[in-house]
Amino acid sequence: MNASLAKKMSFLVVSVVFICCCRSHGVTAANKPIQTFVIPHSHMDVGWVYTIQESMHAYAANVYTSVTEELSKAEDRRFIAVEQEFFRLWWDTAATDSHKRKVRQLVKEGRLEFIIGGQVMHDEAVTDLDDEILQMTEGHGFLYETFGVRPQFSWHVDPFGASATTPVLFALAGFDAHLISRIDYDLKDTMQKNKKLQFVWRGSPSLKEKQQIFTHVMDQFSYCTPSYVPFSNSSGFYWNGVALFPDPPKDGVYPNMSVPVTKETVHAYAKTMVENIKQRAAWFRTNHVLWPWGCDKQFYNSSVQFNNMDPLMKYINQNSKDFGVTVQYATLGEYFQAIHQSDLVWELRGSEDFLPYSTEPHQAWTGFYASRNVLKGVARRASAQLHAAETLFTRYRISFPDGPVAKDWALDKLRALRWAVSEVQHHDGITGTESPKVADMYLQHLLQAMMGVEELLTAIFSSYSSDALEQHVIVYNPLAWNTTTIINFTVTFPTAAVFDDDGQPVPAQIQRSAQSNATYDLFIVVELGGLQQRKYLIKFSEKECSGTLKCGWTYEAKGVLFERLNVRDWLKTGRRLLPVLNQCYKLMFDQDTNLLHSITYLRVRMTQDFWEYHANGDVKAGPISDNYIFSANGSAVRAYEAVAMEIIPGKIVTEIRQLFFREEGDQDYAFSITTRVPECFGSRLPCHRLEQTYSLGPLRLNTEVVLRTSSSLENNKTLYTDDNGYQMMKRTHRKFANNTVARNYFPMVRTAYIEDELSRLVLVSDRAHGVSSQADGQLEVMLHRRLWNNLAWNLGYNLTLNDSSVVRPTLWMMLGSVSATAGLYQREAIELQHRPVVMPIDQPREFVLPPNLHLLSLSIPGWNYSSNHSVHLSNDMRSEPDYDRVLLRIMHLFEEGEDPELSKPVTINLKDVLRGIGEVKVLEERSLTGTRDITSLQRWKWKTADNLETSDAFTVTISPKEIRTFFVHFASRNF
Repeated sequence: MNASLAKKMSFLVVSVVFICCCRSHGVTAANKPIQTFVIPHSHMDVGWVYTIQESMHAYAANVYTSVTEELSKAEDRRFIAVEQEFFRLWWDTAATDSHKRKVRQLVKEGRLEFIIGGQVMHDEAVTDLDDEILQMTEGHGFLYETFGVRPQFSWHVDPFGASATTPVLFALAGFDAHLISRIDYDLKDTMQKNKKLQFVWRGSPSLKEKQQIFTHVMDQFSYCTPSYVPFSNSSGFYWNGVALFPDPPKDGVYPNMSVPVTKETVHAYAKTMVENIKQRAAWFRTNHVLWPWGCDKQFYNSSVQFNNMDPLMKYINQNSKDFGVTVQYATLGEYFQAIHQSDLVWELRGSEDFLPYSTEPHQAWTGFYASRNVLKGVARRASAQLHAAETLFTRYRISFPDGPVAKDWALDKLRALRWAVSEVQHHDGITGTESPKVADMYLQHLLQAMMGVEELLTAIFSSYSSDALEQHVIVYNPLAWNTTTIINFTVTFPTAAVFDDDGQPVPAQIQRSAQSNATYDLFIVVELGGLQQRKYLIKFSEKECSGTLKCGWTYEAKGVLFERLNVRDWLKTGRRLLPVLNQCYKLMFDQDTNLLHSITYLRVRMTQDFWEYHANGDVKAGPISDNYIFSANGSAVRAYEAVAMEIIPGKIVTEIRQLFFREEGDQDYAFSITTRVPECFGSRLPCHRLEQTYSLGPLRLNTEVVLRTSSSLENNKTLYTDDNGYQMMKRTHRKFANNTVARNYFPMVRTAYIEDELSRLVLVSDRAHGVSSQADGQLEVMLHRRLWNNLAWNLGYNLTLNDSSVVRPTLWMMLGSVSATAGLYQREAIELQHRPVVMPIDQPREFVLPPNLHLLSLSIPGWNYSSNHSVHLSNDMRSEPDYDRVLLRIMHLFEEGEDPELSKPVTINLKDVLRGIGEVKVLEERSLTGTRDITSLQRWKWKTADNLETSDAFTVTISPKEIRTFFVHFASRNF
């Protein structure tokens, strides 16, 4: 087996033994041969083992060069292009004018088809809704500008499990059908046997049939051509062999090239191919078979591929009566068109997803939910920075169209960060399943692009002069909601006073930093309107606050240290409880353990600490954990032997610092929890939010560390986690013959909670993690992993996850009734992701949406195309960017019935809502990625058992879970 296929795993574990289950499947009841759609493709990971630059050099550029040449030689040949990052790099840096002319013609003829159309084939478990939309929008805009085409189908063949959010987004983008592959091995086997691999998926329980989509699950062979042929030791139908790194061979001879198709071998090839086609046909309801021809890194030498497949297909068709099979090159669209025309009635699937994913009894792909925590965190921070920069640049352009910031330079900075954030959404990117050098590549691209956007923000905002003892601070709220919150700065002076732009003192608190004895944490209470900035002045002093320094409301908080306690001395606990109170909670800390003892909300008992799973590193000793797989080697054990605690009572926030030591005698702590309990200022500062930041690492080798929150809630080990930050999924604990712990882990992108009849405990996160409820009342979050094993291909590709980093994720915790938290957690998760940004600027008017609506996007994409499709096709494409078209997306946060008020549809007048930004002249509603006019979008209809047949131009009604997308044109401003 090609080593690169080991990761693509167990659909080949069946070793592809061709048991001829032909029986009567050679012809249908109508005596028609099986119609086989041979779909040539190359799966090109945007990352994984090799960097993008290495892949472009070794094979990816050759794929598009050689495919373009070969498709142009014969009209029946086809190819599907999937990952746009590689295609765009080829188009912009390698394609000749001749290649570009040929591609345009092939696209026009429908023989080269763009599938998905996003920058990457994004992961579905740990990606955030915002970023999935971004990477699709990036690719779709390029394709529409360049070719006037809009993808209609997905090819999500390699993400590790399938979420219910992805088909909803694809439907909103105008897709007609969806294709997935990686689902649980045992579930796929059952679906195959019962011919249920195709269905209509209603991914959202609120949108239901409005955004349903036909879905095809690939059979056990997945997206790769069978690699085994009985008459050859080579790779079957991959006549171009296996890609070579770092350089392609100059003579064009690659390893493992298959036996050529000749007069002597054609019948054996045909027999093997036909038997496999018939085996697949037995698993589907129609006589159409999708036969993917390709795999990872294929078609870099397309001439040898097509020159062997052409005579093989011709031979099969010449003998189709005997074989009972016909074959044809096809695009995915041609296959789905045939399925659609079959006019069958399809079973419905509701909003349940296909997570988690397992390939074998001991191979639960739940480890990657927590792999490479640093990368996951940087990717989310970059996304949040991009969101803030997009809204700020959009407002700047509308207010100052001829301002001093060069618009082309600004757009270049934004596009670089769009590209970097899109790129890392790849299913071997943000998942943490890539090699160390590829992880470094993603981080480098993200950090460089973030620095570029910082330059843009510096250019947009006025700079303020200051001396060493004064600092002007501008705080920007990137959300379309009014907010009162606490911001935190690290400063070098022990005393500070804070004033607003009217010279009035602002509530603030200063204390010695937990990170360094030489710095201080300054907390400031800020009140901001939606998309609004406010200026603050901070005056510092090296002395204690005195009459000569106007201290304002600044409170100097002092810490109280508690005795460090060893776990082995915990004999009697709960005797000495220390309360920390605010207007929402009473937290009790146990001075016999230095742990949290309880939170008073209907008297919920609760503890929090760190536990770890010990992983097996020897494949000869049993199942192993790696980048992808979590295979618990027994139950978790306590990860520490001693705990220290410091409490810093404050007027703004009370901070509890807990330090956990691996061994009793250790001087340095291994883990920490910093809990901030805010005081309530007025009625708007949320006291229900307990903000926790953790520090973990470096870990010991072969350990996976979890934060375990144990409570008195009676949840029966039932958990709720979010699908991509879009909707919540109920996760019922299941018992398995093997690997029960790992198979009950789920991805947490933004939110997870447990509940009973009285209370709900909610966690919202600043990055993705794995989460589980392994015992009643328990919420367990996997925060960090460090692993090494001796599996040959892990060592060969450096995929052992020897991650020695220190990670510092943040979770916000809420405890309350089910009804009270239902109206909070969606907004809290977004407020955590889009925290206030610090920068200088003049103060504009605010832009505020109702509390159940979220401003998903406000940006200037720069696309140059007409909103009218026919006009766009008749004009030259990809000319100068359009700086006046604004892309606006608004999302309803709540499900149907989730809250008695917040779940109601909302009607708003966008002209009124946007008045704080500018005067709206034209409003056009578009598909999710902007390339289609929603009024002319006609998606395919699929027959199901319950198929349903559905004023003011600026007034729109947004229903639960809807995402509405618009192009907005503002009136010009003359100054």
